[in-house]
Order: sequence, then C-alpha cells, then structure tokens
Amino acid sequence: MKLSYDKATDSLYIELRPLPARRTREIETDVMLDLGEDGEPVGYDLQHASDKRDLILSIVLAAEPEVAAE
Repeated sequence: MKLSYDKATDSLYIELRPLPARRTREIETDVMLDLGEDGEPVGYDLQHASDKRDLILSIVLAAEPEVAAE
C-alpha cells in the first residue's frame, strides 16, 4: 500500500495495488474508487481528505494483511 497526500489540494490517494485503473466509480461524495482490469480495487482518491479520517483509517486497516499471533 502506498499513500500520496497533496497538502495544497487536501487530496489523498491510497494505492492498494500498483496497477492501472480501468474504471473509476464514485462511492460517496469526494471519494473515488479505482478498479483494475480484473474489477478489483487498485486505489482510492479522496478529496477533502482531512475531513475523512475515519474513512481513511477503515480503508487502511481493511487493506492491511492480518498478522498471525505467534
């Protein structure tokens, strides 16, 4: 996962997979979901990101692989 934040525009891109987007869907106001050729998410583009901390946290936590307990 890779995060790219632009402070000047308060926009955040969360790259889930380093693949080109084939389709983009608006999933809520100012939140775009990029889908790859396989139809699976490749990234999220969030405008007004500083107002969406809870959403950002949920995306990041959902994308992280679970760590097995030792």
